[in-house]
Amino acid sequence: MSDDFNMSMRKFLKQVGVTSQQAIEEAMRGNETAGKSYAVKAVITIEELGLTHEVTGEIKGQE
Repeated sequence: MSDDFNMSMRKFLKQVGVTSQQAIEEAMRGNETAGKSYAVKAVITIEELGLTHEVTGEIKGQE
């Protein structure tokens, strides 16, 4: 793969990670989340390529 491809991919994934973490932290702030677990799902799509990729997991509230 080309350097341009790798750089654009890494830039996108970094943006996804940073902005997602900020959004999740904001949603959990001020709510009664201690000791609770939340199902989480991230979906990445590239419509032109027919790609849909889902990642599921669990996030535990801060104690």
